[in-house]
Amino acid sequence: MPSFITGDSDDEMASSSTTKLFGRQRPLHAVLGGGAVADVFLWRKRNLSAAVLIGSTVIWFLFEIVEYHFLTLLCHIFLTAMLILFIWSNGAPLFNREPPTIPAIILSESAFQEVARGFHKKLNRFLLILFDIACGKELGLFILAIASLWILSAITSSINTLNLLYFGFLSMITLPALYERYEQEVDYLASKSNQDIKRLYKRFDSEVLNKIPRGPVKEKKSK
Repeated sequence: MPSFITGDSDDEMASSSTTKLFGRQRPLHAVLGGGAVADVFLWRKRNLSAAVLIGSTVIWFLFEIVEYHFLTLLCHIFLTAMLILFIWSNGAPLFNREPPTIPAIILSESAFQEVARGFHKKLNRFLLILFDIACGKELGLFILAIASLWILSAITSSINTLNLLYFGFLSMITLPALYERYEQEVDYLASKSNQDIKRLYKRFDSEVLNKIPRGPVKEKKSK
């Protein structure tokens, strides 16, 4: 129980703790895909998660701080890889080692098709959700989407795109793990904030939206 919740709010927390963040019904690991990607984001494999975080930080440092050019860095990476493979393949017989081989999964057509199908499925789902919001089926979501896009456009106009991508990735690889650790407290605060927002929206709806004049609704003539 967090220290900032006292007294009669215990019953409120017990009732609102069942409301998960964003209304999800499945565990967070399942929401993130339930595979290796979810393990990385939730730090189930600490060494791999740390390696991904360090790698992304190094890339951001090279491009943003050192001001490395993308093609220059790409050429240097290929140059280093080719030198390593050359030394490995030619020096392997001297140390009774196997020469390097390309893993079969890299050349597998089914692996590429599976990735493409997964991307296509998620893209279609995202476009359908975006289409429903744009059509105004839920006015609250439409207003929230417009406000979010406006805020994002204001942020991107003053922040470098690379910095924005890096901090976005940094949030993705840290916030899910922190949320899983403090899930009960975050769900309580999110549920309370959601209730406050709903009350404000109902008040705005009754005092502003319902007072907007509308034209008379014409009844359909029955044949």
